[in-house]
Formats: sequence, structure tokens, C-alpha cells
Amino acid sequence: MLGDLTGKHAIVTGAGSGIGTGIASVMTSQGASVAIADLNEEASHKTSHQIEGDTMPLGMDVTNVQSVQRAIDQVISEWGKIDILVNNAGTASGGPFEDNSDEAWFLDLELKLFGAIRCIREALPFMRQGKWGRVINVTNLGGKAPGAGSTPTSVSRAGGIALTKALSKELASDNILVNTVCIGRIKAAQGQKAYEIARTQSPGLTLDEYYGKQAEMLNVPLGRVGEASEAADVITFLASERASYVTGVAVNIDGGASPVV
Repeated sequence: MLGDLTGKHAIVTGAGSGIGTGIASVMTSQGASVAIADLNEEASHKTSHQIEGDTMPLGMDVTNVQSVQRAIDQVISEWGKIDILVNNAGTASGGPFEDNSDEAWFLDLELKLFGAIRCIREALPFMRQGKWGRVINVTNLGGKAPGAGSTPTSVSRAGGIALTKALSKELASDNILVNTVCIGRIKAAQGQKAYEIARTQSPGLTLDEYYGKQAEMLNVPLGRVGEASEAADVITFLASERASYVTGVAVNIDGGASPVV
């Protein structure tokens, strides 16, 4: 087993689709109760109905502190505790530095960095009460090794990695472990959207061919794009007692593509 999560209660943000849905699905398969938090409340309800196990649909806008507070209050009202928080909400946003307006920077930092900060801040008192907690921040490879045209996302993600390390030291005495996973190219909703755009230029392009080209372009040593379930497996392990001596680490889930460890 990946790690028994029986009796644990988790919140996964951005869980209405893609990697977030994969995380929620794997965690429930390991016995956790999972709140499917998403800005798109309809997607949250749909995903909650599709996943086998104990789930709760949860509308949450991580850029709005009142929305985060209401969502956390709902979880506590129904379940009484929070053990695991996976900060997965976010989108890909990168381009030439000179093309990025103040608004673009603000929106990206609000969603990816401050969104995680808000969720951690609201969930933390309940983890401290139980003297047990897991916080997993989903970042990406650009946070460690930013490339040209990668702002503002790479800077937001670097902030998420620094936040992870700082909190891992601050919260260790309460048995709250904080880690991040740096995601490479994974089959998810964002990839599907990019594929649809690519098909406008190459109508005969299949999804498998598209992902194959992506793996080749990114020089992925394993020669393929990852599955959402593969990222979810690692995250679920980090959330479990099996990872009880792992905190403050940034794990690459990228098929070997990152130039740094």
C-alpha cells in the first residue's frame, strides 16, 4: 500500500479536475475522507460524485480569504478536524518578462503563493490541536530551475518552495510535516487544452502523439509524459505515516527532466 490514511481528513484544492482529482481519488482509496475544493463548485460536486469513498464537495476561491475561511469552517463543522492539506490550485502562466504586466504578476502570486498561504494559515490551528499534520504544496520544476519566458509562474513557484522549507522547520515541533512536489509535464486538464489548440494547426494530431512530442521537446529521459495518478501516488505517500521522517523536501515528479535535483 502507498500508506494507510484511514481516519485522516484531507482538503485538496483545485481538485475538480486534473491532478487534483487524481490526488483525491488515490487518497480516498487509501481510506482518507477528502474535501474536493475547487473554484468551480459544479466541478467539485461532479468529481465528488465520481470518486468512490468519503468525499465532500467544497467551493473555494483561494484568492479570497473569506472564501477560504468559510470552506475550512464547513470542513470542521462536518468532520471536526483537518489532518492533510494539499495546495494544488493553480494554472500555468509564463511568458517573456517584458510582456508581464503588474496585474499578471499580482494575479499569479495571489493564486499560487498567497492561495497556499491562506489555506495553510486557516488549517494550521486544527492540525496543531491534533499534534499531527501534513501540508503538501504542489509547485513545478520552474521553481527550482527557471527558464527563459517562465515568469511569473517560476517566481511564484520558487516562493512556494521557500515557504515549504521555512514552515517545515517552524511546524516540526507540532508533528506537522511540510513538503512540496515539483511537477513536470503531466497528463491533466491543462494538457488537454493545449492539445486542442495544437489540433487547430495539425487536425490529424492524436492526443498520444501530442504527448509524445511534448516528452521529446522537453527531453524527458523516461521518454513519456506522466500520468496524474503517478503524481497522486507520491503525494499520497508524503501524506501518510510512512513518510513520518520526511519534511522540508522538494520532490521532482518529472520523469527525470529537471536539470537539478
